[in-house]
Amino acid sequence: MTTGSLVLIIVLILIAAAAFFFIAVYNALVGLRNQVKNAWSQIDVQLKRRHDLIPNLIETAKGYMQHERQTLEAVTQARAAASGAKGVADISKAETELTNVLTRFMVVAEGYPELKANQNFLALQEELTSTENKIAFARQAYNDAVLFLNNKVEMFPSNIVATIFYFRKEQFFELDDAADKAVPKVSF
Repeated sequence: MTTGSLVLIIVLILIAAAAFFFIAVYNALVGLRNQVKNAWSQIDVQLKRRHDLIPNLIETAKGYMQHERQTLEAVTQARAAASGAKGVADISKAETELTNVLTRFMVVAEGYPELKANQNFLALQEELTSTENKIAFARQAYNDAVLFLNNKVEMFPSNIVATIFYFRKEQFFELDDAADKAVPKVSF
């Protein structure tokens, strides 16, 4: 075997290794991006469920809370804003506001013993609590997927492939305010 043939074989092996590396990293980035999309869709499903429960909760409470019209309207407006929000940052902000308004609503509902004893209200309240827990788990899964993707996009050598193929960092689903990060205490 001549020196020229040996050099050609080595060059071909290096090119094949580089191609394999780019393909492997590209596929990993695509997989991570798809995990982020899937995790976001899980959040979206739970937020839709939450938004669907709220009108039923309000309708059940209306008969009992006739003097609390402002509170009921605030919940309705916050739900509408959250339903219409687009993008991770806007949805995070709108959902934080909706959570705050719902917490105030539940505190006001405590002053109505007949409402607290209503079976429909209790069932809806339990569904809402369950949905809030599912939203929290979905947010955690989404943020984990974003973390893995962002690490790949930023770390060497996968950042080279990410730059070439326009992979971008995703935004975490975070609460805006330190006060909002505190778990609201609602007791019935």
